[in-house]
Amino acid sequence: MSSYDPAALECLAAIVEEGGFERAAQRLNVTQSAVSQRLRVLEAQVGSVLIVRSRPLRPTPAGQLLLKHTKQLRLLRAGLERDLQELAPSAPGGTREDERIAIAINADSIATWAMGALHGLVQQRLPLEIIVDDQDFTQEWLRSGQVLGCVTTLRQALRGCKMVPLGAMRYVAVAATGYAQQHLPQGLSAHNFRAVSFLSFNRKDDMAAEFVARAFGLRRVALNQLFVPGSEAQMRAVAAGWAVGVVPELLARGPMADGSMVDLAPGRSLPIALYWHCWNLESALLDALSAALTGAAAQALVAAA
Repeated sequence: MSSYDPAALECLAAIVEEGGFERAAQRLNVTQSAVSQRLRVLEAQVGSVLIVRSRPLRPTPAGQLLLKHTKQLRLLRAGLERDLQELAPSAPGGTREDERIAIAINADSIATWAMGALHGLVQQRLPLEIIVDDQDFTQEWLRSGQVLGCVTTLRQALRGCKMVPLGAMRYVAVAATGYAQQHLPQGLSAHNFRAVSFLSFNRKDDMAAEFVARAFGLRRVALNQLFVPGSEAQMRAVAAGWAVGVVPELLARGPMADGSMVDLAPGRSLPIALYWHCWNLESALLDALSAALTGAAAQALVAAA
């Protein structure tokens, strides 16, 4: 098997992660021509093109394999650094900032339970990168080799990965009390949901439509939507009376308790089962990351049906 230059592998990763040659050069503190040269040498060694020069840039299948290999090397180095720190706590850390350990997590988990789970590892100087995407799409980051783990709705373990159920996040339909009194005094129903607007994260987000469909036994649901990217931003938009929000019950619990928001469909919720997927590798660091996330999820989420 060929031995690949770690500098060239990190160059490939920088191009993909930064989205271009110029930004990769800035991150690596080399010239743009040096980045191009390293990539050409690596492509010559592999015998295949590794980057599709499109907008945005993306790795080829061969590039994805090398990208995954590069991130596995990062994981090994980060694990070694962690072990060395335990043996000699006063020794300076040696993990470079650009050798980040990347995971993909959905925005609602970041806004509720996941940040607390990761606190201990960050305090141990883990060079963490969190990539946020919709829970139905985070697995694509893992499949492409750009992250080593993800929180997703996918039940089937990806090839070369292991999967652990995390539990289910409950979503409820809420609105500001004044908004509800004006537009939905009797609450949300199958007959009036078209009279109001609903918040969505982006055009990939079908949470609100799924809630309405399941709550009222409808097959097809078309909603009036406002797009607000961000869990906390959606909560602020609900509080300001912009629209109805289908949000995690964990976020809505406080505002419902103090009366500033109301549950528009009492007794109805949408449970979304979440799963942690990660590479199937022997790694104490990866095990610690998995344990932290699964432990926090067990305390915050409800049991999946």
